Amino acid sequence: MTIAFARFARRPRAAKFAAAAGISLAALAWPSQAFAQNAEEDMASDAGAGGDIIVTGSRIGRKDADSVGPILTVTSDDIAKSGTSSIGDLLQKLPSAGVSLNSNGTQGTSYGASSINLRYLGGAEGSGNRVLVLVDGHRWVDGVGQRGFRDFVDLNTIPQGMIDGIEILKDGASAIYGADAIAGVVNIKTVQPFDGLRGSVRAGITSHGDGSELGGKLTVGKTWDRAAIILSGSYFKSSPIRTDARDRTRLTLVPQTAVGTNPNGLFILPGLANNAYFGTPAGFASSANPIVLNNGATIGAGNTADNAFHVGALPGDAYNTQAQGIYSTGPSERYGVYGRFDYELTDDVTIRLDGAYNRRKSNQLFSPVLLDVGGTAGTVRGFAIPNNQAFNPFGTANGVPAANALTFGANSAWRIRKVMTDVGNRNNIQDVETIRFSVGVDGSFMIGGGEWRWDVFGSYSKNSIDTVAENGINYDNLFLGLGSPATCAATAGCVPVNLFAPMTAEQAAYIRFTTREYNRTELYNAAFNVTGSLFDLPAGPVALALGYEYRQNRGFDAPDPVVNAPPIYLNPALYAKTTGQTRTPTVGSYDLHEAYAELNVPIFRDQPFAKSLELSLAGRYSDYSTVGSKVTLKAGLGYRPIDDILLRGTYSQGFRAPSINELYQGARQTSFQGVDPCNGGASANPGRPGCAGVPTGYNQANFNLNGLIPGVISGNTGLKPETADTISVGVAVSPTGVRGLSLTVDYYKIKIKNAIASQTPTQIMQLCAVRGGVFCELVSRDAGTGAILELLQGAQNLNAITTDGVDATLRYDFNSSIGRISAVIDASYLHSFKTTAPNPAGGEPIVDERAGRGDAPRSTYPRWKGQASLGWTGDTVDVMLRGRYIGPTTDVVNAVKDARTKSIIYTDLELGFNIADDSARFSLGVNNLFDKAPPASYANAPINYDIYTYDARGRFLYASFSVKM
Repeated sequence: MTIAFARFARRPRAAKFAAAAGISLAALAWPSQAFAQNAEEDMASDAGAGGDIIVTGSRIGRKDADSVGPILTVTSDDIAKSGTSSIGDLLQKLPSAGVSLNSNGTQGTSYGASSINLRYLGGAEGSGNRVLVLVDGHRWVDGVGQRGFRDFVDLNTIPQGMIDGIEILKDGASAIYGADAIAGVVNIKTVQPFDGLRGSVRAGITSHGDGSELGGKLTVGKTWDRAAIILSGSYFKSSPIRTDARDRTRLTLVPQTAVGTNPNGLFILPGLANNAYFGTPAGFASSANPIVLNNGATIGAGNTADNAFHVGALPGDAYNTQAQGIYSTGPSERYGVYGRFDYELTDDVTIRLDGAYNRRKSNQLFSPVLLDVGGTAGTVRGFAIPNNQAFNPFGTANGVPAANALTFGANSAWRIRKVMTDVGNRNNIQDVETIRFSVGVDGSFMIGGGEWRWDVFGSYSKNSIDTVAENGINYDNLFLGLGSPATCAATAGCVPVNLFAPMTAEQAAYIRFTTREYNRTELYNAAFNVTGSLFDLPAGPVALALGYEYRQNRGFDAPDPVVNAPPIYLNPALYAKTTGQTRTPTVGSYDLHEAYAELNVPIFRDQPFAKSLELSLAGRYSDYSTVGSKVTLKAGLGYRPIDDILLRGTYSQGFRAPSINELYQGARQTSFQGVDPCNGGASANPGRPGCAGVPTGYNQANFNLNGLIPGVISGNTGLKPETADTISVGVAVSPTGVRGLSLTVDYYKIKIKNAIASQTPTQIMQLCAVRGGVFCELVSRDAGTGAILELLQGAQNLNAITTDGVDATLRYDFNSSIGRISAVIDASYLHSFKTTAPNPAGGEPIVDERAGRGDAPRSTYPRWKGQASLGWTGDTVDVMLRGRYIGPTTDVVNAVKDARTKSIIYTDLELGFNIADDSARFSLGVNNLFDKAPPASYANAPINYDIYTYDARGRFLYASFSVKM
């Protein structure tokens, strides 16, 4: 036999068995009918040949893989027929998936990344750091980001062409794989040796004419007697969708209650009110009656200058920053290559070399900087505009006599707010490169008549990112350009700046600032595994797996030195040099040694009312350089009273050490999404002590960047590791009398102790507002305006996170006179998701139940999520109808809509044609057939929906073509 059929014939059996058990992803929402039709026959053949299979969740080959736990299997056919363009999009549609990073990014933190967050247990919004992502059973390097490196895998760094299938274990597996496998494991299977060529291309566009996608991949394989080679390339490109292109995202749900920042400026200018020279009325340009430049006005000279301005008022001076060409979904371009070489050194030993390279370019367009500067007022203070500044319309340069000219000094309460359209929209750009090289040697040997298999593995991988943030503002240059003409003239390159009217290109270029930064993550990994049978019991062999793993993780973050430098002219204790968000450079690493053992004991087989009973035991010892050592255990039991019924249950202990990011991340500025509970001021919130002193009419939407909350995030070197206990019990029914029918129901309960997490900005603001006192130590407000100046959010060990729920899948596949019919219903019920945090005031801990709630930004926890599909396959044509349901949740109590986020059903349809004896396939499809917009959410203003849960692009039409030769 050649290498392609001798060495690698065992591996596909895992997918075949999972399909036979009715738990493949094909059985959930994307049925591959031909695959499902033959699965039972294939499995029977495997079992008859005495072959064992290895599935995710175990290192031991076994005949009854179902007993390991609830496993979903995604085949290459499932991926091709899923209607999605990436594995991230596919996995995020699972009912058990929580809020995850995706292509929606303008109001979020994805910056082109993609994650999978099972059971909502990610440590931060959209994070997947409690899900272990593997590639062929080994770890992939952590991701990188616009504002520092990540502590979870970015699925967009894995070349699409290397992926042949995916297995998802929805159970704890720390004893098998080590840390991070608390919520579950995603194991990506790579292409196995083959002879021939496989290629595909896919193109699509929304019915709105935007959001186009183009992707393709080509894989070639060649096998010889003792060798095999695979080469693959993949490409993907998507175009943006603007916020003003959809009704849901065009305008924030939070009503504008006062004149805010706009391109014509909003001016508070002491000395201009009731001014005899200019003839202005009382209160003109005061804090109560700020003025706005008239549209298209030319400022007159001398005492006519004020005629170009009017007291701002709604609705005439309302301005919508959401409609200024910013992206709801940003563009992305990815290309990757993958190569693999296998060689049989002897009949029992094979070496494998593989390498992968991936590059992603993405960007997000934001509204221009919302400038807010002044003397003793404004967000950034200490500026001055002298009475002889070139563009002071009320100064001598505009023909005003010196005696009447106005100076706006650093000790005066003047303030200018302006949308800096002349500088341009802020544009964040990412250029991410991923490399990975690995070598593996595997073989077998005989002991006492039994075969033992062993493998040795080593890899190095790196993610690196160069980021650019265009069209910021350099405050030092703005200070000089607004300040003394003599100082500006004496400073090389200084250009006088006009904030009272449109700028020239030269002025905009002088104050414009571009941030350039770099960060990377690295992973060194080595492992050894051996598995075989110790001895035989009447029910079968007692199998053992042993292994050792070494891992070193490194992180490096180099923020822009100019952004982090102190300002020259402003108070460095209060303000930064630019509008770029500062953060401390970070360098960190840790390493660990681990050893594990796994035992599978068959207790009964082919006995009355005990077709089979298997006990699985596992233990792992981990020794971290940062937090010391820990032992985790797992036990599982699989019982088949008859062939048709499997009862299974597992208990597992989880362990997760603090990541480099959580431990060492330097303090960095950010902008949080949220609605300030003190909006309206103290008078509108008399029952909230934390709102005391906030002026009447206050609205956070009128401050900072589009009303976002300015904040600081930082790591915590005092973090302790978190531990978890997971219980899973379930039943799988496949009645032999009804061929193709299967039902699985699994209950899970997970409790994480010392959970590493951060309270959300909404939680922090709510606790401050409702309780006041010590709870407001994390929220700093401007004493005059009430605006939040800084919200502190840091990682901490919470008391616990506890969640439980039920997953259920019903599937029926059968042949009929008109073709193959496949029907599936898959549902997930979230019974509880509860966080328990320490009480900073002492007393009882603070408990927050999230199940059924959506009243915090990017944190939607519907109790019910589900998928259903109905498929038909004929001789050369197949049709698939899919539906995806996301249940209702609560929303913030507000005056605009009810305090509820509605449920939604997305409907997809695909028509496929098999060509040339199934060697090629052409398909046409539409996702979101009825063009459903995401349900409105006040908590997620200004984007108005949870970008990590819903899809805002609307109806999407696509065509694809694939070939196998």
